[in-house]
Amino acid sequence: MRKIGFIFLTILVIGLLGACSTPPKEEMEKAHDAVTRAENDADAVTYASNILVRARDALTRMQNEADAKRYDMAKTYAAEAVTQAERAIAEGKSGAVRAKDEAENLVNSLAGPMAETASSLDAAWRSEKINLDFAALNMDMEAARRTYNDARTNLQSNRYRDAISHGQTTRSLLAGINAALTEGAQAASRKQ
Repeated sequence: MRKIGFIFLTILVIGLLGACSTPPKEEMEKAHDAVTRAENDADAVTYASNILVRARDALTRMQNEADAKRYDMAKTYAAEAVTQAERAIAEGKSGAVRAKDEAENLVNSLAGPMAETASSLDAAWRSEKINLDFAALNMDMEAARRTYNDARTNLQSNRYRDAISHGQTTRSLLAGINAALTEGAQAASRKQ
C-alpha cells in the first residue's frame, strides 16, 4: 500500500512539474496580439496612453518571467496584458467620445461671441470718444478668426484635442479684446 501511495505521489509530482515546465505559448500569443491591437488603435493611443503603458509593462514582465522559466507568473502577466490592452481600447473609445463632445460644445459656443466681439470692435472704432489701439485689436480679432477656423477644421477632421486647444485660444483672444473694449469705454465715460 505504501508503494502504491509513493508511486501515485511520484506521478502527481511529475505531472505538476510537467505542466509548469512549458511556456504558456497560447496565452503569450494572445497577450502580444491584444497589446498590438491596442497600440494600433488611435483612440487608445491618444486617450488611454497610461493604460497602454501598463499593458506593455505586463507584456515585458510576462516575457521576463517566461525567459526565467517561471511559467505560472508568465501566464499571470499574459492575462494582465490582455486585460489592460482591452481596457485601453475601451477607455480610448470613451475618451474620444468625451473629447468630441467637449470640442463640439466649445467650438459651437464660439460663433455668437465671435460675431458680438467683431460688432463691438467695429462700434468702438466708429466712436470718436473711445481711444484704443485699434490696429492691435484688429490683429487680435484676425488671430481669433484664424484660430476659430482652425478649431472648426480640427473638429471636422476628428482632431478633437487640437479643436479644443484652438477653441480655448479663440476664447482667450476674444476675452482680451472685450476687456480692452470695456476699459476703453470706461475711460471714455470718465472723460465726459
